[in-house]
Formats: sequence, C-alpha cells, structure tokens
Amino acid sequence: MADVATAASSRDSRWDGGWILPPLIVLGVLFFYPLGLILRQSLGDAGTVSFAAFGTVLASREFHDGLMHTIIIALGSTAGCLVLGFIFSIVIAFIPFPGARFCGRLIDTVIALPTFLVTLAFTFIYGSAGLLNDSLMTLLHLDLPLVDFLYSQWGVILAETTVYTPFVMRPLLATFSQIDQAQIEVASSLGARPWRIVRQIILPPAMPALVAGGSLCLLLTVNEFGIVLFIGAKGVITLPVLIYSKAIQEFDYQTACVIAVVNVALSLGLYSLYRVAIAHFGGRRAGLV
Repeated sequence: MADVATAASSRDSRWDGGWILPPLIVLGVLFFYPLGLILRQSLGDAGTVSFAAFGTVLASREFHDGLMHTIIIALGSTAGCLVLGFIFSIVIAFIPFPGARFCGRLIDTVIALPTFLVTLAFTFIYGSAGLLNDSLMTLLHLDLPLVDFLYSQWGVILAETTVYTPFVMRPLLATFSQIDQAQIEVASSLGARPWRIVRQIILPPAMPALVAGGSLCLLLTVNEFGIVLFIGAKGVITLPVLIYSKAIQEFDYQTACVIAVVNVALSLGLYSLYRVAIAHFGGRRAGLV
C-alpha cells in the first residue's frame, strides 16, 4: 500500500513539474531572449565582448542629463503623488460629502486609463493654444501665451503626478477603511485638533500603504515614456526617451542597448526596494499583494 502511495506521489510530482515548462518557454521566448539580445548588442558585435561602449556612454554628458532628468522627474512626481494621494484619501475616507463612495470607486477606473489621455487633456487645457491660454489671451488682449509651464520639466511632473496619484490612493483607501471611526470621534471630543488626529491616529496605520504606494510610483515614473514624449518638453530627455531617440532616430543600436541595460538594472533595483518595502511594512494588509 505504501509503495502504491509513493508511486502515485511520484507521478503527481512529475505531473506538477510539467506545468512549469510552458510558462518558462513563454518567458524565455518573449522576455529572456530579447533581453539577452539587448545585453549581447551592448557588449559589441558578434564574436567580441567589450565594455568599451559602457564606458563611453556612461561618461557622456547626454547620458548624465538623461539620468538626472529621470531621477528629478521620478522623485518630484512620487512626492506629489504621496502628498495629493494622502490628502485626497483622507477627504474621501473621513470627510462625509455627497459622492464620496463614487469617488472611491472612480480610482480603479482612473488606474485603467492610458497615460496619454491625461497628457492629451493637459495639452487641451494648459497648452499654448489650450483653453486656459486662449481665454487669458482674449481677456487680457495678449499676443503670446501667458501660461507656459506645460512644455517643461514641471509639466511632465504635474502630468505624471496626476496619472499615478491613484496608485497611492488605492492602498490608502483600503487601509483607512479598517480604521475605527470611534477613535477619531473620541479624540475629537477630547479636544484634539485635526492635525493631531491625522498625525497620531491616521498616519501610523497609513505608513505601510504610503511606503509601498510611493515605491510603486517611483518605479513607474522612472520608466515612464509616453507622457514625456507626448508633452514634448524642450530639453527634457529621460532615459526611456533617450533609448528611443538613439534606436529609432539615430539608428545607434549599441548605445541604445547600453542605456537600456542601465535602465533595466535601475528598474530591477527599484523593484527590489519595492518588494522589501511591502514585506517590511506589511503590504498584504495594505491590499497591495
């Protein structure tokens, strides 16, 4: 009887192991093979392996500017997402107003929208020929647009903050729904000011969601391509846009592959920090994993 059970267990193990092959094949064909080609191209032509291209690209002013813009935009957008996401989540969760539940449900819808839609809306509103500038030029009898921040680094940061703030709000709203309203009512009845209630009652349980949501926003903004390209900010070249420029416009595939490898390494590092943040601050409780 024991031999039969052992044989059945062995067959089940082999059967379970067989299910691993299809996803591994798909990953190998669609992910690891293209990634290997990019890495191989960055190391030189076929038959040679050289890190000279890495030294040349990493020492170039163009790469330094792209990396600086990428970091500044990612940090600025993430900070904006954290501030706006925290404020909006508090308003929706703890300040009763008509449509609060609808606003909470709307967050999931905004997350599903393509990023270029927000950028297109910004262009219609804040662009040189947008609604705001057209109204101001007509009202003040101006010949040139008065509002000109959209086609700059600040315009990119504002657009990315708008797009990715829901990624902070979603875990925050899930966390706030678990806070006992009686604690806030008792603290308020005892004379605690709103800021003290936020600092001592709301903020501590919100920290896991803030850290995890902020880490995710940082990862997404570092790799954002569509918003930067669609806005067309002058002189604002991030690493993804630089890869596109080198590969598509200049046909310099080796330089593009070198920058792509650096960008992938940066993304993997940020993703590792994101996973560590979730594990450390209890991301499962925040509804993130």
